[in-house]
Amino acid sequence: MREVYIHKGLRQVVFRDCFSTTTPNSRRAGYGRSFRSERCFSGNFAINKPYLNDKLTSGMHQFLRVCLFGLLAVVLTMSRLSTPPEVRGRELPAPAFDVVITNARIVDGSGNPWFRADVGIRDGRIVRVGRINPGAGKKVIDAKDQILAPGFIDVHTHVESIYSQPAAENFIRMGVTSLVTGNCGTSATEVAEFLARAKQQPIGVNLATLIAHGSVRRKVTGLVDRDPTPDEMRSMEALVEQGMKDGAVGLSTGLIYVPGTFAKTDEIVSLARVVARYGGIYSTHMRSEGETVVDAIRESIQIGEKAGLPVEISHFKIANKKLWGQSPVTIGLVREARARGLMVTVDQYAYTASSTSLDSRMPGWLRAGGLEEGKKRLSDKVTRDRVVSEMKDGLKRSGFKDYSYAMVANYGADKSFNGKSIAEVTQLVRGKKDVNSQIEQIISMYETGGAAMVYHGMSEDDVQRIMREPFTMIASDSGVREIDESVPHPRGYGNNVRVLGHYVRELRLLPLEDAIRKMTSLPAQTFGFRDRGMVREGFAADLVIFDEKTIADRATFAKPHQFPVGISYVLVNGELVFADGQMTGARPGVALRGAGSSQEKQLFAALQN
Repeated sequence: MREVYIHKGLRQVVFRDCFSTTTPNSRRAGYGRSFRSERCFSGNFAINKPYLNDKLTSGMHQFLRVCLFGLLAVVLTMSRLSTPPEVRGRELPAPAFDVVITNARIVDGSGNPWFRADVGIRDGRIVRVGRINPGAGKKVIDAKDQILAPGFIDVHTHVESIYSQPAAENFIRMGVTSLVTGNCGTSATEVAEFLARAKQQPIGVNLATLIAHGSVRRKVTGLVDRDPTPDEMRSMEALVEQGMKDGAVGLSTGLIYVPGTFAKTDEIVSLARVVARYGGIYSTHMRSEGETVVDAIRESIQIGEKAGLPVEISHFKIANKKLWGQSPVTIGLVREARARGLMVTVDQYAYTASSTSLDSRMPGWLRAGGLEEGKKRLSDKVTRDRVVSEMKDGLKRSGFKDYSYAMVANYGADKSFNGKSIAEVTQLVRGKKDVNSQIEQIISMYETGGAAMVYHGMSEDDVQRIMREPFTMIASDSGVREIDESVPHPRGYGNNVRVLGHYVRELRLLPLEDAIRKMTSLPAQTFGFRDRGMVREGFAADLVIFDEKTIADRATFAKPHQFPVGISYVLVNGELVFADGQMTGARPGVALRGAGSSQEKQLFAALQN
């Protein structure tokens, strides 16, 4: 295409001649694929004032005009001859891509070293990775030599409330583009309805769910401490099967919570066998992460082997002070199972504190039937004394001298407790903080509705040792956050970024490429997200661009409601959801369904064709 014009104001004759070519199997820039390029020739000839204002004869003026335009004709003819015949007279095509990302160093999620390339996106998918003319994109993002990676996949979240906070801002600002919810034994039991809402009420991230044993058991048997009857077991199996057909990615358990804590191993195996038929995974909050953690890991592996499905152990840790440093033993159990051929993975958040409910520190038998039943039992002095005795014994076995390690994240009955330890609250309320008084304070808070807690119960050495394992994924165990009076665990604001800033850049515990693999392709592979977790042609355009030199978490245990720094852009299904430090307001998230669902089978067949 040729453009020629005379710019009267600048007294210039300007020309521009462009053509594009496609070279098959080009090896330019090291990419074995066809390469499309555009070449342009341009120039200008100044007609300066001195020539126009000089007192020359009219003949001289005529002579100069002839020479000037003659020279221009020669140059244009030469550029015409240099244009390939097949593109002469052809107009430049419309932009080939919705978005082009240039000047990126790509860490593609595979664990391979980074490489330089541009990325072209069309209709929500990555359609080209290589050298791309920026003019081929409707929108161009200059990565400015930053890291371009797949959007992070958080496989352990609690976001059943996401439709009330659809932006999922705390996740997006960490670079997380896909979430797996339904963990720890609690989920929506109407999976089809839950996932369909993503289309009816658009969300900012992609969403998958597990079908949870605790929620299924509650629906069938309530919160009773007994085995299900054969009819009840069949009803539970039917609910799990329907959940898998409707798109659940697997089964979760929460075996320290009511009613999951009442389930025997065989009950879980029966439900896991249903999940196995639909290609799902078994994801478990084990019976113990403290004193009997080894037995709990063995049970988790046994369930996977008996049912014939992969096992994912949630928030893998050692939460017993007496067992700190024993992570080689727990890691060894996972390695042994994998050596036998069972696919076992774990997930982990990058902190030495956990977070769960206050009543998790109380006996399971007390909580049977729910809060009101528990309060009735506590009204009996003998029962109350038994609870105090068991809690004192459990505290002693855990290696902690008192509940100073337990911090209140959110106590609805009195927000002034938030951010204080149980020992501090006890001193404030009762004027003393001996262990008996602390236990009475816990019981009192339970009776008034309970509280969310943060427990500083892990060793940094164990955290680092677990993080290095190739089968460890990075996951937050968080919900969608809103800035309020609560003092939640900072993992909901900083988890992924903390790994990249603290453990990769500062401690050099992991190579950048491996850390990103743990957040992208490993979760996608584990949960069966076939077209996510990699920067590859044909994959969904879930992407994050960040500055590896400045990326850092700012959320602390004292001040958790702080977003991280260093994330420049986040795209979900090809649309910008975060750019230039701001949320864009876009809601391009979709439901991600498991391999057993009919919709997923149809989608995969369409992609194959």
